[in-house]
Amino acid sequence: MLIETPRRLAPPLGAALPPDDVREALARRLRKETEGEVLFDAASRGRYATDASIYQIIPAGVFVPRTDMDIAIALQVARELGVPVLPRGGGTSQCGQTTGAALVIDNTKHFRRLLDIDVDNGIATVEPGLVLDHLNAALKKHGLWYPVDVSTSAQATLGGMAGNNSCGSRSIAYGNMVHNVLGARVWMADGELLDFGPVAQASGRAARIADFVRGLAVQHRGEIETHWPKVMRRVAGYNLDIFDNQSERPYTRDGSVNLAHLLVGSEGTLAYTRSLTLKLSELPRAKVLGIVNFPTFHAAMDSAQHIVKLGPTAVELVDRTMVELALANPAFRPTIETALIGRPAAILLVEFSGPEKAPLLPRLRQLDDLIGDLGLPGAVVHMPDDAAQKSLWEVRKAGLNIMMSLKGDGKPVSFIEDCAVPLEHLAEYTDGLTEVFARHGSRGTWYAHASVGTLHVRPILDMRVDGGAKMRAIAEEAAALVRRYKGAFSGEHGDGLCRGEWIQWQFGPRINEAFRAIKQEFDPGHLFNPGKIIDPPRMDDGSLLRFAPPESPRPYRRIPLRPVLDWSAWNVRADPVTEVTTAPGTGGDVTGGFAMAVEMCNNNGHCRKFDAGTMCPSYRVTRDEQHLTRGRANTLRLAVSGQLGPDAFTGEALYQTMDLCVGCKGCKRDCPTGVDMAKMKIEFLAHYKARHGHTLKDRLVAHLPDYARWASRLPWLLNLRNRLPVVARLGEKLLGLSARRTLPTWRADTFWRADEPFASADEVLKHAAAGGKTAILFVDTFNGIFERENALAAARVLKAAGYLLHTVTKADGHHCCGRTYLASGMVERARAKADALLDALLPFARVGIPVVGLEPSCLLTLRDETLVMGLGEKAEVVASAALLFEEFIARELDAGRFALDLTPADKPILLHGHCHQKAFGAVAPILRVLALIPGATPELIESSCCGMAGSFGYEAGHIDLSMQMAEAALLPAVRRRPDAIVVADGTSCRHQIADGAQREAIHVAALLASLLRTPGLR
Repeated sequence: MLIETPRRLAPPLGAALPPDDVREALARRLRKETEGEVLFDAASRGRYATDASIYQIIPAGVFVPRTDMDIAIALQVARELGVPVLPRGGGTSQCGQTTGAALVIDNTKHFRRLLDIDVDNGIATVEPGLVLDHLNAALKKHGLWYPVDVSTSAQATLGGMAGNNSCGSRSIAYGNMVHNVLGARVWMADGELLDFGPVAQASGRAARIADFVRGLAVQHRGEIETHWPKVMRRVAGYNLDIFDNQSERPYTRDGSVNLAHLLVGSEGTLAYTRSLTLKLSELPRAKVLGIVNFPTFHAAMDSAQHIVKLGPTAVELVDRTMVELALANPAFRPTIETALIGRPAAILLVEFSGPEKAPLLPRLRQLDDLIGDLGLPGAVVHMPDDAAQKSLWEVRKAGLNIMMSLKGDGKPVSFIEDCAVPLEHLAEYTDGLTEVFARHGSRGTWYAHASVGTLHVRPILDMRVDGGAKMRAIAEEAAALVRRYKGAFSGEHGDGLCRGEWIQWQFGPRINEAFRAIKQEFDPGHLFNPGKIIDPPRMDDGSLLRFAPPESPRPYRRIPLRPVLDWSAWNVRADPVTEVTTAPGTGGDVTGGFAMAVEMCNNNGHCRKFDAGTMCPSYRVTRDEQHLTRGRANTLRLAVSGQLGPDAFTGEALYQTMDLCVGCKGCKRDCPTGVDMAKMKIEFLAHYKARHGHTLKDRLVAHLPDYARWASRLPWLLNLRNRLPVVARLGEKLLGLSARRTLPTWRADTFWRADEPFASADEVLKHAAAGGKTAILFVDTFNGIFERENALAAARVLKAAGYLLHTVTKADGHHCCGRTYLASGMVERARAKADALLDALLPFARVGIPVVGLEPSCLLTLRDETLVMGLGEKAEVVASAALLFEEFIARELDAGRFALDLTPADKPILLHGHCHQKAFGAVAPILRVLALIPGATPELIESSCCGMAGSFGYEAGHIDLSMQMAEAALLPAVRRRPDAIVVADGTSCRHQIADGAQREAIHVAALLASLLRTPGLR
């Protein structure tokens, strides 16, 4: 039966933002008729206006449903009001699929369950908001996994992966998403809930749809044969080709046709997914990895066609740009170095897997032989160790985000990045594309799936100047190359906004009209995600770009702003569109630097992870986009570009967004693009408080180092607060400090009133000049006033190891790093405090005497914030000498200069790392120091922030969230080991453990001192 396909339908519903009265009616009805969260304020809509693409479209509103009924009602209300709907998962799409002038429905907060698992048959049913890594964690105990292992597995949802027809590194062995989906339960545009699965089992409406699509496939058989790409990586348009019974490319393993496969890759344009049924695979028990180092990029590309004949499960590319950026990242450098032979132009990660490791080792030797035959003997690094492989794959998985860490206005731009070509043409294609980039004054960054001819290539463009025009020209020339080599223009990440207009180019007008007919059959009112696949806009439409050029309808601008910190490190080159001026007191040009730092967030969503690292602790509890590092960065960007209004940067909406940032610095280390939200919060608070003023609580916290000396003379009076509930309640009312939380206990016997002898400055300098072992013990306010035992213990440990010690003081009290002032936004006060401390430490640091500190947040301020406070060269000198107690010991151990005589501990040791220790890679040194204890096997608690974060956990408005953070991992781990010694170097961490688990935690220095054998030094 031939089917007439309409030539053109009416313009899609929702091509522009619905009128205000319609949006108000939508919000009103959703609040009244559902239990979900209704987010229609400007900041919330702005946070959902972007994904990991170059586009930005403000949605009509955001809805976070709690129940199935919420979704059903939302679809009904939207349909009645004529507002389109955009279902959204992690919001990490590369092509703009999850942006639109629609009602965005976020599935990730409440629709993330594993509904059912059939272990015997390897089948799982999941909700669309479930994250891939979370599914695989649940499957691991059954020896199963879902093998579409995308690089964003820690944040990619199964619904989003189905929408994009995701692929992953091992698609050469397991196929794409569409090859691993067995069924889907979906809401249709009219609200009917349907089950899609094998066509042979379809009935009713599902069967009629299957017949309709099959008829289109038969009608266009000739066009399909002519235009459909002959590569596995083809994800453009709808999967019409599989519905022809004569198709030689069935997507199911048994060769049958499955109606659910029409929805895979449809980008939410046909239906709304309620659940997915997935085909699982046996988890590989053993893997080995060979890393091939190439002197030229061409050689790497040319070798891929030969390597795949060895039967690997993955062949992944990492180019020189990514290698260099990884080497510059402290989190990735140690791992990437193990894979390199010299400085290669590119490396290929070649993986072999199977039931056992021993039979795989000869495969690496075969790889050696092959590469040698190709003229590169000795170019393969063997990596059989599982832990090393895992670490290297983590670097590869962070490839896109590493690429996006390039500083400055020019960024690698995604629009042709997933073109796929046959392997025999891969080297020619990449050579041709490199020439295209050069003609347009750019260069490309390359990584990803050499095994299947799909390379993530991104030319570096400045989208706010001439990037849009270059993008169009490069895309047209790249398309010609793809056609020459009979490839696919969309090979992995879908169509969205950047490749939607190329669908007709790829398939021809007749198949494009067939796609339109499918859309009409499913969604005649264009309710679902209009403007994607059918009737897409031009890829370079300036009104849709996040960083639109000056000539566009919505050019990107930055508000005038005078930063208080020095952001010049982000200001790689002059910026013609900024009006930002030089920061006072920094002595350097920071034009645009703060805005550029904010704009480093490319929305990749790496901060949405839960299983490792520190960031983002508040998001892990709330699961709200507002309280995610990405959400904060987006809100900051909208504010500094004036898109939330002229006063938004110091407004309440931004304050609420920044409020739950606990300054953990997890993003400083974990964010691959280097977004440092803790520092950005300091910048924001300084401006916000300058406008709105400081509260009494702000002043009380900030000035603690100043009044602590005097307060310690009246401890009995100040400690009444912890003993008398009425005083605690009064304090909560006046200061906002929770009555449910004890405060640190004041004491008269502070460190500075102890009898511990220290050497004079001259003695230490002379001893150091003579080659003696010396150190400066920097005693902070918290360990000096409230827990002097830690400072005294550190002194005794270092003395027992033979070090001559000095500690800096001043006439009117102790020195302070300025940390408490920074936390309250008092940057000028912090600068003065830090300046005085630097002056005191500088003479010692200049001659190489280490500055050793105990409190991570204070000592690491010397290595972090002081460097951006305009304090000049002395800040760098002191920073280079500043070490945490455990870092110092680990360094001295490496130099063979440190030894202690310790007794064994009588209990197991459990370690919790302070957030700032994690951010600066200082947890491993603690484990090394604890290993000095005879027989000790310390166990690290895998946790995020403890929840205290300075004064954060003491505040009445934050205490519930603080305890939820602690209960996520830390407190349960402590309770599980009642027999263990708990070590925590952070003052606030110890307080949280005491309050939440009723257990004492001790500083590592105190533990070591308690185990000293030498009499008199305990």
